[in-house]
Amino acid sequence: MTAWPELPYAGWSDSLDTVHMVLQILGKVRVALSPKEPEWAHVALYVSARGITTGPVPSPAGLLEVEADFVDHEVVVRTSAGEAVDVALRDRPIAEFWNEFVAALRAVGVNTELPDMPQEVPDPIPFPDDTEHHVYDAVAVAGFWEVLTAIEPVFEEYRAAFKGKVSRVQFFWGSADLAVTRFSGEPCTPPPGADMLVRGTYDYEQMSVGWWPGNATFPDPAFYAYAYPKPDGIEGASLPVPAATWNDDLGEFILLYEDIRAAQSPARALREFFDAAYDACASRAGWNPNLVPS
Repeated sequence: MTAWPELPYAGWSDSLDTVHMVLQILGKVRVALSPKEPEWAHVALYVSARGITTGPVPSPAGLLEVEADFVDHEVVVRTSAGEAVDVALRDRPIAEFWNEFVAALRAVGVNTELPDMPQEVPDPIPFPDDTEHHVYDAVAVAGFWEVLTAIEPVFEEYRAAFKGKVSRVQFFWGSADLAVTRFSGEPCTPPPGADMLVRGTYDYEQMSVGWWPGNATFPDPAFYAYAYPKPDGIEGASLPVPAATWNDDLGEFILLYEDIRAAQSPARALREFFDAAYDACASRAGWNPNLVPS
């Protein structure tokens, strides 16, 4: 068994903040060019064999793909016409990266204006003005990608087991998390006072599992699981998974990545967490039990 990589948040937080901004910029490509889909599926990114990618996106230059390559540490802009331009990932301000990236898009024939403001982060700085985020530790970033390649197959297996509507395994650049969402098929009401993002996310009953690398508020990489609407009594559920706990502040089950790494089989332990959380949420919410094969 190959051990899953270590990824202590404190050891690379500055680089994570920079990479987060790079991935937000990739996400803006999808915002600007992808046809709209329910639950914001059209803006998500995906884990690739070399990093994180937009996947194929329609553009004025034909199909466009933008990939953050964490092996060679560059962002590669490609089109179906055979054009390709790369932009280096290294220590430098996001403002400088932004200017080169926009120039790369134009070089392959994509002159579409991109939104230039980050989302879902405190004190956002427009990309063209961002000199605060500039640290890029290539070794740490490669470790982040290695974690994604280790956990992504478990997400895919969990996704494949569901008979109802289910999202792809998606990397959401706003919150920098990998996630997959199952849906009951029943509409629901978004929370009172919800903004446009939340209204478009929580319009159908759903249960999500995911992973994030940590942030200043929760400085630990961790897996999570929750349902919306919140099932009655879910906070009192005891999952048969060591170290999995309910977090009142976050409103979801949490299982630290380090606890999963310590398991004899991290992949099996993670799948058990996903399945146990789903069973606890779906049973309390009255979901059709036939959505998951017996």
